[in-house]
Amino acid sequence: MDADSWDTRYAASELVWSREPNHVVAAECAGLSPGRAVDLAAGEGRNAIWLASLGWQVWAVDYSQVALDKGRRLAGSSTLDGTVEWVCADATAWRAPEPVDLVVIAYFQVPATDRHTAVRASFESLAPGGTMVLVAHDSTNLAEGTGGPQDPAVLMSAADVVGDLDGLEPQVVHAGRVAREVTTADEHGGEVSRTAWDCLVRVQRGR
Repeated sequence: MDADSWDTRYAASELVWSREPNHVVAAECAGLSPGRAVDLAAGEGRNAIWLASLGWQVWAVDYSQVALDKGRRLAGSSTLDGTVEWVCADATAWRAPEPVDLVVIAYFQVPATDRHTAVRASFESLAPGGTMVLVAHDSTNLAEGTGGPQDPAVLMSAADVVGDLDGLEPQVVHAGRVAREVTTADEHGGEVSRTAWDCLVRVQRGR
């Protein structure tokens, strides 16, 4: 999908994603000391706003201006807007103007060449000791899970992401597959829980 398509999707509903941060992002980042962060492909900014609430200064980067405007309104309503800078840009091409302590990449589902570019640039933007957290729909979700993109070209494994960092000597904290329970309506008007599979990569840059 291009920026115009995402603008249309974000304009069609009050919120495409939840107001709460992604639970994997929250679990991985909660214990980090606040500093300067990037939320890459931030969408409506749920992770950026959450990080700001913990004291982070955040660049929220996305190529949908509609999504960013919604995020700015949400942040303003929670008095956090001054700690989030909303940047309308292509996440594969944007570069942080200074070293950062954290990069979050959540569900940035793009072809492998674009992912490779964004992941390497994100890691290279880290200050010594900085952390990068990536969570995405796993390649195995197509056959073994539920929901998510149905195009295998935009799915990935943790091994793929770690491979994107070949030669950069990341310190790998986590790299694997994690389960995510998804509750949906069934054909009888009730609810059914199914498992989706995500890949999680958390790496640190050496000091």
